[in-house]
Amino acid sequence: MQAKLIAGATALGLAAMLPAHATDLVIATVNNGQMIQMQKLTGAFEKANPDIHVKWVTLEENVLRQRVTTDIATKGGQFDVMTIGMYEVPIWAKLGWLKPIQPDASYDEADLLPAIRSGLSYKGTLYAAPFYGESSMLMYRKDLMQKAGLSMPADPTWKQVQGFAAKMNDPKAGVYGICLRGKPGWGENMALLSTMVNTFGGQWFNMQWQPQLQSTPWKDAVSFYVNLLNKYGPPGAASNGFNANLSLFDQGKCAMWVDATVAAGFVSDPKQSKVSSEVGFAQAPVAVTPKGSHWLWSWALAVPADVDAKHEAAAQKFINWATSRAYVKLVASHDGWGLVPSGTRESTYDNPKFQAAAPWAKDELAAIRSADPDSPTLPKSPYVGIQFAAIPEFQAIGTQVGQDISAALTGRISVDKALAEGNAAATREMKMGGYLK
Repeated sequence: MQAKLIAGATALGLAAMLPAHATDLVIATVNNGQMIQMQKLTGAFEKANPDIHVKWVTLEENVLRQRVTTDIATKGGQFDVMTIGMYEVPIWAKLGWLKPIQPDASYDEADLLPAIRSGLSYKGTLYAAPFYGESSMLMYRKDLMQKAGLSMPADPTWKQVQGFAAKMNDPKAGVYGICLRGKPGWGENMALLSTMVNTFGGQWFNMQWQPQLQSTPWKDAVSFYVNLLNKYGPPGAASNGFNANLSLFDQGKCAMWVDATVAAGFVSDPKQSKVSSEVGFAQAPVAVTPKGSHWLWSWALAVPADVDAKHEAAAQKFINWATSRAYVKLVASHDGWGLVPSGTRESTYDNPKFQAAAPWAKDELAAIRSADPDSPTLPKSPYVGIQFAAIPEFQAIGTQVGQDISAALTGRISVDKALAEGNAAATREMKMGGYLK
């Protein structure tokens, strides 16, 4: 037993052996850098709480969403803490699937950014605590822009981005004009594409809840996206999600990348990125309107409603630790202020040490504050959400549409056929959900 405990200790180690009666706390999370970082620091929590033993289940994003959704819907009880986001929280809280978060005396809930706190609440009560928050932004290579005689505006258009990609695209040198998400999934390629559709003037549903995937803005946005990646993107773009594109950018293979603001710390870290000293930042591109150009998301920690009292107490204690001001300082002491989980607390952005280490901080905060889930589209929409529509049916719809568009990106089907199939699938789901007759 002792050997297993010692072998399972994290990089920080345990000051003493865990007691035999320790509560095993099972946490499901996503395989993003910030979460991997949290796992490495878990020893600090276990040292302060020797009666709790943390067990991690780390999954790829699409798999995580499927596993936790199935588990909580069926009351499977596999996990004591789940990593979920702004899509799931209000829906699951309304269904009674989540325990309210119980902040301790030092938590300072008022320090949370209003947009992030609101997105993780239901009827004014916090049901998931934000580990990190994000919007979207454009990251680019300043050296390649200069070499091509280009200048990046603070608020670029997609047309400008296309022109920049054409001039900086150099496959023979192993550099591609732009990297974008192509991997299918409602939280993968559709997170980016939904914002593109928004800024091209489109929406997922009109006020009668009729799917709009065959509208002109959808056709324009998806055609633009497919053409852009096929001409100036890396090979195999249809299989690249956040982590794959992060790796490509870090290796110097992307001249530009539009994705989550959380990536800024990683691409600027000389320990991870070969081009860390050459990275510039701008706001997410727009087309005909700025509305809905910035997504809003938080990976957050939540407790399923059916956990027993002992595991809930341990879960709440861990969540308070992992999403606290003190945890931010812990990360800073180990990895530097440039890699702390941002997008959650006003105090992080007010900290001069973070400001000095994070040249992207102002752009990130501006993007988060400008994101408006209540009014995400140029035409009026019946749903809340920017890169998703906050209804239970969207998970299935977004997943199917993501697969259809991925097929168009690889040339297996045309854009028109992809959108027709996606629209038909969305219509079926909306009829089954009672939105349409």
